[in-house]
Amino acid sequence: MAKVTLENITDVVIGSLGQNGEITERQREIMTALIRHLHGFAKDVKLQHYEFMAACDYLARAGQTCSDKRQEFILLGDILGFEVLVDMLSNEVSGNESESTVLGPFYRHNPPVLPKGASVVQKHFEGEETVYFEGYVRDADGSPLQGVILDVWEDAPNGLYENHDPDQPDYNLRGRFETDADGHYAFRALRPVPYPIPDNETAGELLRFMGHHPNRPGHMHFILSKDGHRPLISQIYDSSSEWLDNDSVFAVKDSLVGEFEPAGEDLDTDLHVRFDFVLKAEKTEQKVAEEVAAE
Repeated sequence: MAKVTLENITDVVIGSLGQNGEITERQREIMTALIRHLHGFAKDVKLQHYEFMAACDYLARAGQTCSDKRQEFILLGDILGFEVLVDMLSNEVSGNESESTVLGPFYRHNPPVLPKGASVVQKHFEGEETVYFEGYVRDADGSPLQGVILDVWEDAPNGLYENHDPDQPDYNLRGRFETDADGHYAFRALRPVPYPIPDNETAGELLRFMGHHPNRPGHMHFILSKDGHRPLISQIYDSSSEWLDNDSVFAVKDSLVGEFEPAGEDLDTDLHVRFDFVLKAEKTEQKVAEEVAAE
């Protein structure tokens, strides 16, 4: 091994890749870029050893914060705009398919399977507004897609998801629905409200270090799944919501903003949202929502 210097350390480390065990070309590509960028970052800011040790301690504490109710590293990735970047790289839009956005840290596996038009509301809140969500799911050619599973979830009017609120019933404001022969879906929910992402623990430290706020605009989460089509993880944002132009996790896209309009008397809700989706065909078998979320 060459004697390391400030000038050659990066090349020496990269040169060690695969010397004592087989690695794939993808592994080599990832590790080469990671090492170059990581070393370049340290040189750019002239990182000091006490700062390196503080970063190690920070990451250790982030790992200790993770639980079945809080995935701290997803939160950190969101705050840095990293998850939305990876999502855009993974799901490039090449046609008229709907845009995706971040999964976020609050998804739960296996929500209730409900009939079309049913309500996900198990608990009501003072000042709530009820919403009838509906729309059509089609393929890129405009043909309706029957049997698409829509996995939906949202925060309550108090700004909390049910798995962070002991006063909400299990799986409140969560459910799975299926499109009919016309590709139509429908369900009843509550108007999602803006809320702060967790700003304690290491996530809060990062937000304060960046001088950034924790707030997200009101939105409804979706995962759309159907065999033969690319999974779509997305959100519908309330066009009148605060923080729409300054989302703490940088996940808002113009195409995902929906209009919450007064509902007709026949719907028996306060508001109505019509939002259509287009799924991209994919040759590989579609993964179910639980598998997508777990990756």
